[in-house]
Amino acid sequence: MTVPVRPASTVVLLRDGEAGLEVLMVRRNRALAFAGGFWVFPGGAVDAADLAKGGDDPDEAARYAAAREAEEEAGVAPDPDAMVLISHWTTPVGERKRFSTWIFAGEVAPDSEVVIDGSEIHDFQWVGVSQALELHRAGQLPMMPPTYITLCAVARYDTASAALAGERETPCPRVVPLLVPTEGEGGFTTLYPGDAAYETGDIHAEGPRHRAFLCDAGWQYQYEGVSEPPLYPQD
Repeated sequence: MTVPVRPASTVVLLRDGEAGLEVLMVRRNRALAFAGGFWVFPGGAVDAADLAKGGDDPDEAARYAAAREAEEEAGVAPDPDAMVLISHWTTPVGERKRFSTWIFAGEVAPDSEVVIDGSEIHDFQWVGVSQALELHRAGQLPMMPPTYITLCAVARYDTASAALAGERETPCPRVVPLLVPTEGEGGFTTLYPGDAAYETGDIHAEGPRHRAFLCDAGWQYQYEGVSEPPLYPQD
């Protein structure tokens, strides 16, 4: 049976705080079937009103959806017109639920009050971007690969305005990963275009490496010998 791909959108809310560049992370209700208990960015499905506002442009509809969801889930209302598209992800074929997800970045005031909905979202924290990655590597902030990759991309900046300016000039990757179950390597590996295994799923095939895999230190992004562009600029 063909699984429908549902449009969804999320926004990386950034502020300049005591820890430098800070990001709002929210924890999904553990009872949810999809990503229950994981730390994510505020977001959700693109609805009919968003589509109407966006006209014929799916990117614009997703922009309005991300801003709306941020206000509904966290009580924070970013300016949709000032948000910057960072990336677009489509859930791999074979998953029970599939989403076409836009990830935006938006700056909010340092004193923005967060009010979570208590339904889908059960907790939140403002955390330094680099600290969020450290907490993930320590096993304290479980997240999915797109969240990890996005934090790695944003961690290159010192301020919210610099992040938006930098991402505005960075090409937006549109990613369709290949998900490969593995034994003894964190449960699964996500493969990206350019990886030697992207077409076949043979993660042991010799050649370029463009993938994310889970280990004791959390998700790791590997980009070696690949002709395709990386998911975020490599130093």
